[in-house]
Amino acid sequence: MDRWYKPYAALWITLLVGGTLVIIMALLGAEVYGDVVDEQGLASLDLPALQLSQDLRSPALDTAVTAFTNVGGGVGMPILASILTAWLTFLSRTWRPIILVGGAAAVSTLATTVGKRLVGRTRPDHSEAVPPYESSPSFPSGHTLNTTVVIGVLVYIMCLQFEILWARITAISAGVIFIIAMGLSRVFLGHHWLTDVMAGWFLGLAWVGVVILAHRLFHLLRKREHAGPAPTFEHPVLRDDQTG
Repeated sequence: MDRWYKPYAALWITLLVGGTLVIIMALLGAEVYGDVVDEQGLASLDLPALQLSQDLRSPALDTAVTAFTNVGGGVGMPILASILTAWLTFLSRTWRPIILVGGAAAVSTLATTVGKRLVGRTRPDHSEAVPPYESSPSFPSGHTLNTTVVIGVLVYIMCLQFEILWARITAISAGVIFIIAMGLSRVFLGHHWLTDVMAGWFLGLAWVGVVILAHRLFHLLRKREHAGPAPTFEHPVLRDDQTG
């Protein structure tokens, strides 16, 4: 236990500190929002972006975008994340995907809840949006933030799992396109302002960076402490202990 305590303690402490920083960033983002919403700052992009979205809408495109944005919602994203996490867990034969994706998603959900309750920003009017309508606070975009975190961490794990360059490039490209498209879909449908989506991207990427840093730190400390390989399904304890 002593050989495992320090590496895992460092991992969880880093994740805890990183999660706290993300919550603080949500609070700071709320303060920034209060400063720029009535000024010629980033919020000046909101109305033009909404107007452009309205000009691009059509019945067929509205239906397609609505179906896509549902993938990033409270039902679609957990299902997608569970499938991909289970697949990566099976391939790697370790608990790493479950720990990283589960921990990262929990913090991103908390950050979304805190940000929305603190700011209480109103979404675009229903007359300017595509049904089904949403009534929860607008800032930050939960679809965008949670998608950025979950997909970002999954892409990181895929890059660790697959050493072939083209596989990594494909995973990164697909992840980036998915994250950007999910955020823009929220603006297109009139469910969020553009600044809500931008906040989701920035906060999500910050938290993904913290998770990756924590994971790399974990392995660095394991190596320094000579703790051996992480437990796998076949070897739930240290292999050195089993071989004597």
